[in-house]
Amino acid sequence: MKLDSLFENNRAWARDIESRSPGFFTRLQQQQSPQYLWIGCSDSRVPANEIVGMLPGELFVHRNVANVVVHSDLNCLSVMEFAIDSLQVKHIIVVGHYGCSGVKAAMQNLRIGIADNWLRHVQDVRNQHRDWLYQLPDGPIRLDALCELNVLEQSLNVCQTTVVQDAWARGQEVVVHGWVYGLNNGLINDMRMSVASADALAGVYAQALDDLRQRYAAHGQSV
Repeated sequence: MKLDSLFENNRAWARDIESRSPGFFTRLQQQQSPQYLWIGCSDSRVPANEIVGMLPGELFVHRNVANVVVHSDLNCLSVMEFAIDSLQVKHIIVVGHYGCSGVKAAMQNLRIGIADNWLRHVQDVRNQHRDWLYQLPDGPIRLDALCELNVLEQSLNVCQTTVVQDAWARGQEVVVHGWVYGLNNGLINDMRMSVASADALAGVYAQALDDLRQRYAAHGQSV
């Protein structure tokens, strides 16, 4: 397979960036000072920088299948620690997306390979909210709800890591947010899960979960 087009695209992109901001790459190699850590899905349809209109150096990014944050995942924890301790990011944003294949596989118990073990964490979210979730109509509505629930739970996991807890304990400014991106319209849905301290965590999570359920009450479900 020829990759010539990729190299051509790269050269065109670099020329465009440099023409719009002369000296950009010279400045970029000196340091990176992002204010944001994006924890998102690996899906190729969800390009982090482009979605929020940011250039290289403005967004620190960690991605995995279904934007999962596991307390034993040293990869994710290392990224978080570097972002908070070394880069001094002020915002950690967990970003899921509607139509997520990983969430769909977890919802429907689909076997896709070694990722089945990873997606057990999303199935845990499904099972935790099963009584409410399975009152929703089967299909896109229920899948959207699980995508949103997964973001809330993974945001909660971020807040409960020792990395974030330690940052808050020493008074460092770190705010954790939960968003869901729409593949159908390119817009971000704020899940109203923004936590700035350990003391605020329980209340913010409970309110965000209640807001989520209220939004789906129009489908005839009790909350």
